[in-house]
Amino acid sequence: MSEKLSTRVEYGKTLVELGKRYQDIVVLDADLSGSTQTHRFAKVYQDRFFNMGISEQDLMGTAVGLALSGKIAFASTFAIFATGRAWEQIRQGIAYPAVNVKIVASHGGVTVGDDGGSHQAIEDLALMRVLPNMVVLVPADGIEIRAMLEWAVEYVGPVYIRTSRLAFPVIYPEDHRFVLGRGSILRDGTDVTLAGIGLMVHHCLQAADMLAHDGVSARVLNLSSLKPLDWELVVASARQTGAMVTAEEHLVTGGLGSAVSEVLAEHHPVPIKRVGIKDTFGISGKPEVLLEYFGLMPKDIYEAALQVLKRKAN
Repeated sequence: MSEKLSTRVEYGKTLVELGKRYQDIVVLDADLSGSTQTHRFAKVYQDRFFNMGISEQDLMGTAVGLALSGKIAFASTFAIFATGRAWEQIRQGIAYPAVNVKIVASHGGVTVGDDGGSHQAIEDLALMRVLPNMVVLVPADGIEIRAMLEWAVEYVGPVYIRTSRLAFPVIYPEDHRFVLGRGSILRDGTDVTLAGIGLMVHHCLQAADMLAHDGVSARVLNLSSLKPLDWELVVASARQTGAMVTAEEHLVTGGLGSAVSEVLAEHHPVPIKRVGIKDTFGISGKPEVLLEYFGLMPKDIYEAALQVLKRKAN
């Protein structure tokens, strides 16, 4: 896991490759193509790229029109603007009629860094997850975003994919295939389950190593298909290990922690601890410093695991 890839960069590269095979792909951006990496597609397929300017509502509305005319529309901007400024357009124009638009939003989470709380999307997954018909995906590494895009281009319907500004370690092999609604067991264990999305999957693996030094066997899940969630895997893991920790670069409300808690409350309640951002906005700072500040490091997952193990024992 020494190689690091950026999911937003791999998105841009994969778009170019998909553009060769799918002549109906069109890409739209809101004056941020250098950051979202859609500029790569724009250089090769100028007639299939549309810069909508700083007008995210128009971005989504135009994507709907192109999709209804038979195109496979990819709409990209920062996650905070896609899900915040254009939420009504996504709800009414994309999710409600189940239109074939793929929203690939970059700069999710606090690892946006110096841009600060105004640009750090920490509620985007909750806003998208609540919408009927919307698929919500968060890749664990640069390999998985490629696999997700290969899947998404064939899927007919609304999709939201969150990408990150920060490059983080590769977990999956090059031939990894994404299956909607299926999680991955990256490490098996019997004492506690650590479930993550995005960068936090890597942190869960590191936390599992720390727990192993204490003689604790931790199962690690990647639940990158946030909606639909692999609820059967969640329940099976809860039954096997008896304790659960979720980890996300997002508010603990409405994202992975909420989704897993809902499943366990209905099917198999066990002690659970949600590692994430606690009812506050982001702040400006270096990504590594912010991960530490908000309690999103491997040691925080490790400590959360120890807490649920104590509750499990009582």
